[in-house]
Amino acid sequence: MTRQLNGSTTGETVRDARARALAGLDPSRWPTKLPVRDRLAVLLDPGSWVEDGLLANAGKDGLPADGVLTGVGRIDGRPVAVIAHDYTVKAGSWGELSCEKQIRILERADRDLLPVVYLVDSAGGRLNDQMGFFPGRRGASRIFHLQVRLSGRVPQLCCLLGPSAAGGAYMPAFTDWVGMVEGNASMYLASPRIAEKVTGERTTLEEMGGATMHATVSGCGDEVFGTDGEAIAAARLLLSYLPDSFRDKPAAVPGRAPEQQTWPEGLVPADPNVSYNVLDVIDRIVDSGSFFEIKSGWATEMVTGFGRVDGEVVGFVANQPSVRSGAIFVDSADKAARFITLCDAFNIPLVFLQDVPGFMVGVAVERQGIIRHGAKLVTAMASAEVPRFTVVLRKAYAAGYYAMCAPGFEPRATLALPTATIGTMAPEASVNAMYANRIAAIEDPDERADFIARRVAEQEAEMNLLRMGSDLVVDAVVEPADLRAELIRRLADASGWERTPGRRHHHVSPV
Repeated sequence: MTRQLNGSTTGETVRDARARALAGLDPSRWPTKLPVRDRLAVLLDPGSWVEDGLLANAGKDGLPADGVLTGVGRIDGRPVAVIAHDYTVKAGSWGELSCEKQIRILERADRDLLPVVYLVDSAGGRLNDQMGFFPGRRGASRIFHLQVRLSGRVPQLCCLLGPSAAGGAYMPAFTDWVGMVEGNASMYLASPRIAEKVTGERTTLEEMGGATMHATVSGCGDEVFGTDGEAIAAARLLLSYLPDSFRDKPAAVPGRAPEQQTWPEGLVPADPNVSYNVLDVIDRIVDSGSFFEIKSGWATEMVTGFGRVDGEVVGFVANQPSVRSGAIFVDSADKAARFITLCDAFNIPLVFLQDVPGFMVGVAVERQGIIRHGAKLVTAMASAEVPRFTVVLRKAYAAGYYAMCAPGFEPRATLALPTATIGTMAPEASVNAMYANRIAAIEDPDERADFIARRVAEQEAEMNLLRMGSDLVVDAVVEPADLRAELIRRLADASGWERTPGRRHHHVSPV
């Protein structure tokens, strides 16, 4: 026996409405996008999806599920809350009921400590329902409030598969990771048409809010993918590096040998002016194929990402000498600070790989606030209670040495490769700073060169690695081939760490 929907004037039954909501609308206008329920099938374990609010709006406007699917499913057996916008229903826009559905699933995630995965594809709020979604206690502001309340308590991962417009653009911004699909995904507070009316500026959607721009310029996106399926698969993989909540530690898996097991001579060149790729070092530390880089296309003078070391999840923060000599700029300071807070929120030990000439200097970066941004990095690093380990690969100069977890910030250990040098600045720069007037006064070129060479030798002796070990600046000097084994032992020794009792747990700060 079937029953009519309350208020229905068409005679449609609950069963009819349910079937219509499950069928959704025609996605054929968007051939490069997966239908929303196909997206869920890629994301979740088969048969695990339990949906709420399927009949939302069925008795009013007849919009299938009111344009958003909410519920709980499983990823590798782990329960996760899901919000998935249906781009075929009023472009996935938010009305009163779609806001209510999103609020309810986020409240459940907050109550039950469930990770949240967002499949975002929304044109923003429905202007014909603005009193429903905009000003009240159960509108869009409540969604954002819950996202911030969840931050640092449970992982929040976003696959941005279409637009995320106007105020709705903040939904991805409050998550821990945003994977964007090239050509479809966009994030913007106002469309190019509105921007032109307000500012007179003419632009394109891709230039102003496209995937590549956000992943390489603004830093709002973490990675760019070619298809919906690739972005969703990456979110599934990333979740395997994260615990269910701040109360847990990430699950370990059986360890694997590194993909690269030998250290060629000169992999880390002794000459501080010679470039190399720090990813080649990371590949020799982490288990084969396990490095998951975060924000790989943004602020590339800094590398951040998760890897497994003998099966255990570790966060890596590394200077990249092949990009701008590995100096720390405004964006790279923000990138590292955010990643550190993410690792600390979810109990992931940190390894800092130092090869840093310092913070960038000059008029431009001072005006951008390099001191303020550098302070954010230092604060995040110093506040992290997870076990921290520092490895000086080569140069460790100036305040960059501090920001990358110098001994004064209490890492569990400061290790150094034989190529390491620690000092306020490079010997040549130090000599030129100390003796500038005297050097300028020496007229004979050979005499001047001899004077500089002798003073540089004195500075190099002052920064000698043997002295650093003798004075307990470094805890151990490790041969490159032994670095992975050294870190495995030290990570194991720190595995029983606990937080300071009563410490307030923190959110994950936006960039």
